[in-house]
Amino acid sequence: MKVTKESIIGDVLDQAPGTAQFFFEIGMHCLGCPSARGESIADACVVHGTDADALVKKINDYLAEN
Repeated sequence: MKVTKESIIGDVLDQAPGTAQFFFEIGMHCLGCPSARGESIADACVVHGTDADALVKKINDYLAEN
């Protein structure tokens, strides 16, 4: 699985539940919420004021190791 900024959060979590930690780190604690699960990573990062590229890199690095 390759994650991009356009990846939908719910899809990422369904494929790799361990990535939830990275969303928690940016202050996204509502991962069970239907609207959060349907957002792209880019959209979530805008709302939470964080760098989407950095988050995508963390997630892809994690996926490459696991």
